[in-house]
Amino acid sequence: MAEINHRVGIAGSVQAVYAALTTDAGLCGWWTHDTRGAGAPGSIIHFRFNGGGPDFEVVELQPGRRVRWRYAGNEPEAWEGTEVLFELEPAGDQVFVRFSHSGWPAATDFLAHCSTKWAVFLLSLKNMIETGEGRPFPDDIHIDHGE
Repeated sequence: MAEINHRVGIAGSVQAVYAALTTDAGLCGWWTHDTRGAGAPGSIIHFRFNGGGPDFEVVELQPGRRVRWRYAGNEPEAWEGTEVLFELEPAGDQVFVRFSHSGWPAATDFLAHCSTKWAVFLLSLKNMIETGEGRPFPDDIHIDHGE
């Protein structure tokens, strides 16, 4: 199995980072403007990018520490069987976010694309917390000319 891993330090409170990962308003501020459904474990979050996009089931919430989602369908189908995990580690005046997207059956070009896009969006999360301005889709950084 292949996995995407990133770690970013964000100057801000663990409460602000956790809220950005667990509320519709927070998720809209850094990943995609079209987000709905964030809530308690069992909730299905619908993320849309020009109409299409993934649904994730909220599997685990540990306030200020951990957020875990399981792919629940729609698209991309290549995400079937994958999970996303955000682990939060306060350290002084910053919070380290350890991100993983696991369960990929193989390392493919699409996994490499998604790894880079996840990095783009994690930096958007960082900017949102630190400056109040994220770069969620469709205002994100494009990494190829086909987007």
